[in-house]
Amino acid sequence: MTPIQATFPASRPRRTRMSPALRAMVAETALSPADLIWPMFVRDGEGVEEPVPSMPGVFRRSIDKVVEAAREAVDLGIPAVCLFPYTSVADRTADCAEAWNPENLSNRATRAIKAAVPGLMVMTDVALDPYSDTGHDGYVVDGEIVNDATVEALVKQALSQAEAGVDIIGPSDMMDGRVGAIRAALEGAGHHNVAIMAYSAKYASAFYGPFREAVGAADALKGDKKTYQMDAANSDEALRLIARDLCEGADMVMIKPGMPYLDICRRAKETFGAPTFAYQVSGEYAMIMAAAQNGWIDGERAMMESLMCFKRAGCDGVLSYFAPAAARILRG
Repeated sequence: MTPIQATFPASRPRRTRMSPALRAMVAETALSPADLIWPMFVRDGEGVEEPVPSMPGVFRRSIDKVVEAAREAVDLGIPAVCLFPYTSVADRTADCAEAWNPENLSNRATRAIKAAVPGLMVMTDVALDPYSDTGHDGYVVDGEIVNDATVEALVKQALSQAEAGVDIIGPSDMMDGRVGAIRAALEGAGHHNVAIMAYSAKYASAFYGPFREAVGAADALKGDKKTYQMDAANSDEALRLIARDLCEGADMVMIKPGMPYLDICRRAKETFGAPTFAYQVSGEYAMIMAAAQNGWIDGERAMMESLMCFKRAGCDGVLSYFAPAAARILRG
């Protein structure tokens, strides 16, 4: 598209910026609570809201408190929450069997939310790191994160979550072939309407640190995740992985982290036209919050600007710890 406009002074682009009403009228991008998914951390106990020190304003909640937050999400117009379990050391084992335990934290929280607010969508995480004694997303054999045995475990985990009533499965492990295996298993078990939002372009990023603290995986992690998560230098590879996941049965794709990878968001949306999401990860959230608490930036404006940039880059929605605060502002 070639823009056409008169020369100055017939053309004064500032005219359309002169009032809030005019700016709203010509805005090219819109953000609403319906664009947000609220990630939540679940822990054992009752009546517990435990602050995550590196993520001001974020809590590990017991299931009853997660249900309260889920009701708040509905009131705010947020359509979905995404659950991440804070598992005890005793439940972190070499075989990761807690991952497909019908009574694990994630499954119990899913059932509680669906019973209390059935109209709210529940998304869950498929990866072994919350249940592994190594902190890795897959099985470790002789120092190698093995692919195919991990995929078999992920299928069992996904089926367990589907039985609990989730609406969206989120494979975040980055193993090869896991989307196809999970889709086939869901179809075979009659879970035809369970959607998959694949973490298709998940980078081996330094921005995940606060999250690993929040789920208790920081101390367990041995080594790094560079053999299965993507290299930050690569862009074309991200498109190949997104194409693969769509061909294997993903309904939606995700780019993670968010703001440092807006170019990937744009390329993905323009190339495939599929529902495209980004995860504004813990490190992004923590940086904005820390700067705001130090008085270095206007936290509220930075929050809203950061969320708008995902929509401008072509995303259909964003997972963000800012979701409830942003939704309150958007609803006035």
